[in-house]
Amino acid sequence: MSPAVPSFELLPGAGTSPVILHVPHAARAVPPEVRAGIVLDDRALERELDHIVDAHTAELAERAAGLARVAPWRFVNRLSRLVVDPERFPDEREEMLAVGMGAVYTRTTHREVLRDAGTDPGPLVERYFAPYARAMTEAVADRLAAAGRAVIVDVHSYPTRPLPYELHGQGPRPAICLGTDAFHTPGPLLAAAREAFGAWGDVGLDSPFSGTYVPLEYYGSDARVRALMVEIRRDTYMTEPGGPAGPDLERLAESLAALVDAAGALPGAPRP
Repeated sequence: MSPAVPSFELLPGAGTSPVILHVPHAARAVPPEVRAGIVLDDRALERELDHIVDAHTAELAERAAGLARVAPWRFVNRLSRLVVDPERFPDEREEMLAVGMGAVYTRTTHREVLRDAGTDPGPLVERYFAPYARAMTEAVADRLAAAGRAVIVDVHSYPTRPLPYELHGQGPRPAICLGTDAFHTPGPLLAAAREAFGAWGDVGLDSPFSGTYVPLEYYGSDARVRALMVEIRRDTYMTEPGGPAGPDLERLAESLAALVDAAGALPGAPRP
């Protein structure tokens, strides 16, 4: 039985663009057969979605793509991360397993029960996580073939105040947090992001969230794949939790478009 909402969507950009705007956590949709395994009642589930969803980030990426001089590609998750979280490791490498939030969550943002502890994540990983990972790998391979490089810009948001699930919530919470990887985030890409979001005044690094998303086939081995995570504090553009976007969403889109253009213009890396 297929989900009523497609699991993900690759939206084409310019053929020469190396940039992929990756939007993994913007959706609220949960297929009925997945909903059946979630123990929250409907009201509690909607509350949890308000907290866990990176609201309006798909719209932000769409606006930025329209403003960029060279349109980026967009890879957008159309299902909630409560189905599977495509950015987690699907095995014991994932540190968020400590709070029940691996590839398949068993706990909520407030560390309450989301699924029964004995839930087997295998079927959800096979049905949703694995196809997503394959498709993202193929999208990166396509950009490498077409442009000689790929730049993944992860588009996220995070709450103004720490939620109980956060493992590193005690650090700074800037308006813009840039998540980096020692191998996949070269200095020029980071500098371009700092400049693009400089008007926000408060741009931090790897706090409260760190790291980047790179398909495992390329992770730590192919320098032609660059990656950067952009985490936007939600009070800069929306009413929390889960409320409407404000006028600053357009300003953020302009900043993200500036990053897209700068990242797309950076010179390529040598083949491994």
